[in-house]
Amino acid sequence: MTTLILSPAYASHYGPLSTIGHALKHRGERVVIATGVSMRGRVLGDGFEWRELVLGRGTNTGVSRPRDQDPEEARHLERFFAATAAGPIATLELQAERRTDDLLWQPEVATRQLADVAREVRPDTILTDHIALSSTVALRALELPFVTYVPGHPSQLPVADEVYGLPPYWPRILEPAQVDVDRLREICEGVTRSVADNFNTALRGLNPSAAEVDDPFREHGDLVLFGYAEGLHEPARGMNLPQGHQFVGPCIREEALPTELVNAIGDHGDGPLVYVSLGTFLSARGDIQRTIAEALRGLPVRVAMATGLTDPASLGELPSGWIVAPALPQVGLLAHASVAITHGGNNSVGEALRAGVPMIVLPLSTDQFAIAADLERTGVGVCLEPNALTQTDLRHAVTASKFTVREWVSPSGAERAADVLVARCSLGAVDS
Repeated sequence: MTTLILSPAYASHYGPLSTIGHALKHRGERVVIATGVSMRGRVLGDGFEWRELVLGRGTNTGVSRPRDQDPEEARHLERFFAATAAGPIATLELQAERRTDDLLWQPEVATRQLADVAREVRPDTILTDHIALSSTVALRALELPFVTYVPGHPSQLPVADEVYGLPPYWPRILEPAQVDVDRLREICEGVTRSVADNFNTALRGLNPSAAEVDDPFREHGDLVLFGYAEGLHEPARGMNLPQGHQFVGPCIREEALPTELVNAIGDHGDGPLVYVSLGTFLSARGDIQRTIAEALRGLPVRVAMATGLTDPASLGELPSGWIVAPALPQVGLLAHASVAITHGGNNSVGEALRAGVPMIVLPLSTDQFAIAADLERTGVGVCLEPNALTQTDLRHAVTASKFTVREWVSPSGAERAADVLVARCSLGAVDS
C-alpha cells in the first residue's frame, strides 16, 4: 500500500502526521509526504519520500522566526504577537482577517502540483491535514478520495451552529463579554463566506463539474480522524460529528533523552521537575516567560524551559541546575516532569496527558481556548490568564498542581490511525 500524506510546512502539523507515517512504514507500507521545500530535509531524514506541495504562505520548521518568512508573513507574525498581548478577542479577530487567503493559499498551484504527485506516486490512500484548504480544493477538483486528519481541537471542523475561528466554549477566567463574542462571530461568519467564495471560484476554474461548497471549513473526506483525546471532548458535540469519524487520539512520537540531559536531571536535587514551553510561535512572548522564570526561581523545583524565540539571557540570572535552551526534547522531558506550563497546543497537551503530567495552561490563540476549557472541565489542568499572569498566582498553581490525571491517552494513537488507513485501503488504489 502507498499512502500519500499532505502536510502544511509547519512542524506542529507535520509532527503528528509523521508519526502516522512511521506506523505505516513499520507495517512495510510505502509513505510519501507532500509538503513545502523547507520541510524536505526533515521528511527525508525521517525516512519518507518527499514531494513538493505548497499549502501556505509561511513555514515553521521548529521555531518560527519572523526573519525566516517572506516580508508579508514576517509583518503578520509581528502583528500576531502584538495581538496576543491585547487578549483573546483581538487575537482571534486578527487570525480571522488573515484566514481569507492564508489557509486557501494558491489553490491552482496546489492542484497542479498534487495532480503531478498523484500521477507519479499512484497512492492507495491520501491523508490530508484538514486545515490546509488548498489541498481540499485540489482533492475535490481532481476527484480523488481522501481521509481528513484534524490536528487540533475537534471544533476546527465545525458542527451544528459553530463557526470556524470562534471557540465553542471558553475557560472561565478568559470568557469574554457576550458583545465581544457576538462581534467575533459576525467577523468569522463573514470570513467563512469570503473563503467559500474563493474556494468555489477556484474549484469552478479547476473542475466546472465539481459541486460547490457552503462552508469550506466543514469539508472533509469520507473518513475523519481526530488527533484528540476522546475523553477530553465535550460529550454534547459528539452527536453532531460527521459519520465515518474516529478519535484516534494524539499521535505522539517516541523520544529518548540524550545522556547529558538524563544526567542533568539526576544531578540537581530531588525536587519536582517543572517543564515549560509556549510552543514554536508563542515563545515570542518573552514577557510571559520572564514572569514564569521569576516565579519558579522562588520555588524548590527543578526546571526545564524551552525558550524558543526568546533569548534565554533576557530571563535574568537562572539557577545553575535549570535546563534552558531554545528547543528541548519535550516528549522525553515530560516523562520526568511533575507539572507542565504550556500554551495549550494540542500536541503539547497530548504529550503531557500521555506522560500523566498535570498542566497549567496559558492559552493565547486559535483552538487553545477550547482545549484549555476541556482540561479545566475534566480536571486535568488549570487555566491562568497569560496577560495578567503574576508570580504569586503561578507559584500557587505549581504548588497546588495535584490535578486528577487519568489514563486519557494510550501510546498507540498513530497505530490506531495506521490500522484505519490500512483497512480503508481495501477499497483499492486511487485513480489518478
